Amino acid sequence: MKSAGVMEELKVKRRKDSVELDLQHTLEMCSKHANVMQALELYDKVVAEGSMSFDQYCFNVVLYLCSSAATDVIVLSNDQKEFCLKRGFQIYEAMKSQGVPPNEATFTAVARLAVAKGDGDLAFDMVKQMAEAKITPRLRSYSPALYTYCKHKIADKAFEVDEHMRAAGVQPEEAELEALLKLSVELGLEDKVYSLLHRLRATVREVSASTVGVVQQWFTSTAAVNAGKLNWSNLPQTNAVKEAVERGGGGWHGLGWLGKGPWEVNTSQLDEEGVCQTCGEQLVTIDLDPRETEMFAESLFKLACQREAKNNEFRKFQAWLDQHGPFDAIVDAANVALHNQNFGDGGFNFYQLNAVVNGIQKKIGSNREPLVLLHHQRTKGRAATASSAMSILKRWQNADCIYTTPTGSNDDWYWLYAAVRYKCVLVTNDEMRDHLFELLGNEFFPKWKERHQVRFTLNRKDPVFHMPPPYSIVIQESEKGSWHIPKSGGNDIAMPREWLCVTRKPEEQLSPKEPHLPRESQIHKSSESSSIRHESEECMPVAMIFSAQKVEVAEPQEQSPSLKKVRSPRRSRLPYSSTILQKLKTAERMCTEKPIDFQI
Repeated sequence: MKSAGVMEELKVKRRKDSVELDLQHTLEMCSKHANVMQALELYDKVVAEGSMSFDQYCFNVVLYLCSSAATDVIVLSNDQKEFCLKRGFQIYEAMKSQGVPPNEATFTAVARLAVAKGDGDLAFDMVKQMAEAKITPRLRSYSPALYTYCKHKIADKAFEVDEHMRAAGVQPEEAELEALLKLSVELGLEDKVYSLLHRLRATVREVSASTVGVVQQWFTSTAAVNAGKLNWSNLPQTNAVKEAVERGGGGWHGLGWLGKGPWEVNTSQLDEEGVCQTCGEQLVTIDLDPRETEMFAESLFKLACQREAKNNEFRKFQAWLDQHGPFDAIVDAANVALHNQNFGDGGFNFYQLNAVVNGIQKKIGSNREPLVLLHHQRTKGRAATASSAMSILKRWQNADCIYTTPTGSNDDWYWLYAAVRYKCVLVTNDEMRDHLFELLGNEFFPKWKERHQVRFTLNRKDPVFHMPPPYSIVIQESEKGSWHIPKSGGNDIAMPREWLCVTRKPEEQLSPKEPHLPRESQIHKSSESSSIRHESEECMPVAMIFSAQKVEVAEPQEQSPSLKKVRSPRRSRLPYSSTILQKLKTAERMCTEKPIDFQI
């Protein structure tokens, strides 16, 4: 039996825990409703009473709110913004004086406060302190410093942040690359612009409207007119350009600006074969590495086995595929059968599912029945009891071309793995943007999806299939030095995609009315930007975003007059699948954590 003293201690502890939970909950509500003033009042009240103290989490919530107010994420008056900025730094100093250890969210919040002061150096110092504290920085940790330097046109510092970021294994996304590109365009840094266009090519499948605007700004600038060699006779030999394109897998050469003179910038569309309707250039397919595909399938299998661990269900699926495969097409049955069924008496439509299954087999000219992936509950529900549905299901079962996934399983694992394993088409209108697909990264998976996903539309007759295009939807640089940039076009597959077509004439073809413009004076190149190293080798991406090792690749060169200056490519060292799996699992943990959202 517990003594009276112990019982009293337990009561005190329960009261204290209850008060702390109430404090945390109240701060969470302040964060949810962007109420920074209430959060500051609560902080001051706790400090004045002295009965309890803020822990790391509570400090971070208040710092996040202060930084959001100071950087206009929360709309306040100028006086209130200044007040929140001042209080934010005071609270950070109090956190340090109390010995509360900072984490990534703490440093990021302070970096955002530094942005409000226009102090890029302090924002960058927060990232460096994270490294010293052995805290892994994230993209949002670097963004405050990067955007501040770009805004103030301090080029050498901006690219120092970029280098630090990539050395830490943090990959910039389109927004960060756009900021660096805009900076380079405004300063006329032709080599940096060239490098960043290639980095966008490797990172982004289709380019946002704001980035397209920056690209147009470059190609219509005086600096772009003068970028390149003085005359076409000094360009790399045709065979050197061709060999560089082949080494890169097609769609780019990386040898620098070809030619010199004014550019023609047009909005264009491609025909069904990928020919630009403005310049007549044939766009190409960027090859997928077969070994990468195999490793991707193996990593998917291992991760799916861990997620679908109950009764080894996913291993049973692999054994079933071993027995009944291969297949030339995989059908996401739920996505097809529920298409356009969100109305009145709509439901799971076996008739349209059957039409799509038969239609895709005919479309690809296969003798094999497509594999239909369907949750087993769909075979027991009301729609499945209709005689027509029962007949369809029986036919598929007799043909061994349907697999029903068990209760608690995620169908996505099954149809994605089967499609990757058999390198076949996948029929689904699923945009594949949810949590599962975020784990797969933004390098290899989008390329695979582009080459294998078949979308569909339904009408009163037969389904219409939108097959993968015979060209890659990605920024492409031709052997002639022209550029084609795909614009982001939304999800309407019936609307033709617009491209930015950028070409220029060889010097000898320029008319007297098209003289070369004088080079822009480097009015923006201050001491901050003079030390920039023009690194064209930044262009080439790693083979897969989730690779744990650095991959050695052929690097885009500065413009070279001869083949001798073209660096020989180095063989990519691809990671073992277990390493890829480890990276996927790390990404998953980051995606599934549920702390308060300290997003920038």
